[in-house]
Amino acid sequence: MPAFESSATQPSALRVDRLVSLRFVRPLRRISSSPAALRIPILMYHSVAEPTADSRHPYFGTVTSPAVFEQQMRYLHDNGFETISPADVFASGETSIRLVRKPVIITFDDGFQDFYTNAQPILAKFGFTAVVYLPTAYIQKTTATFKGLDCLTWNEVRELARAGVLFGSHTVTHPILKEVGNDQLEAELRDSKKTIEDELGYAIDSFAYPYAFPQHDREFVQRLRSVLVDAGYQNGVSTIIGSTHGIEDRFSLKRLPANSWDDPSLFAAKLNGDYDWLGGVQSLSKSLKAKFS
Repeated sequence: MPAFESSATQPSALRVDRLVSLRFVRPLRRISSSPAALRIPILMYHSVAEPTADSRHPYFGTVTSPAVFEQQMRYLHDNGFETISPADVFASGETSIRLVRKPVIITFDDGFQDFYTNAQPILAKFGFTAVVYLPTAYIQKTTATFKGLDCLTWNEVRELARAGVLFGSHTVTHPILKEVGNDQLEAELRDSKKTIEDELGYAIDSFAYPYAFPQHDREFVQRLRSVLVDAGYQNGVSTIIGSTHGIEDRFSLKRLPANSWDDPSLFAAKLNGDYDWLGGVQSLSKSLKAKFS
């Protein structure tokens, strides 16, 4: 199978996550006699554009070139995947989800304009939809910038919504929510939801947590969940690595990061559950860091 192409120079770095997933986890899972549990991969993208060469480890990349993104969507299409929404996970229980042979959820954080120019035409080509999470302070009538990149305008958001793209909240100003006070936490969640609803004219029920999700801080996670419920959200996605299951907390669904450095084998491993082990390592690392910091 040919490697995904990219116009950027891939950083020279050992992919321990790839090595473990393909050489150890995948063979072990193949010989396991355990029955297959309902598992839904939620892919997490950010920008679909030509990556610039930098020294960051591929694991931390948030840019996917249009060529690689199209190859990844073609892989989903050719292997029978069908896109669903976060709400579908809980709408009618596990039985209805199993009617979709290979469900997948495609998400985009940060509301970058290259979703409109680069990602959506590719998604439409393969009959897929996606959920785009908007930091509403940067979504304006005219083009605003966030993290040095152009963001969607409200006219573009409405056009995308008419084409079947789903939208959710990514807060107002994209802060580290664990570090803000209760009043700002509530405002970030409530005001962003209301702004999107006012612009689109229908209820918004999904939320994406910005930055690393602090799953080790149970008190904060419970407080966040309470605010989300009070604000009227029905579900939320996080940055916890792994496939999602209908039995887990609906407000901290796991996701699988994707970018230009995911070659075909690694991309397939993520979809097949061979990458889920990294979520446990991630959680342990955060717990130890919090304990000894």
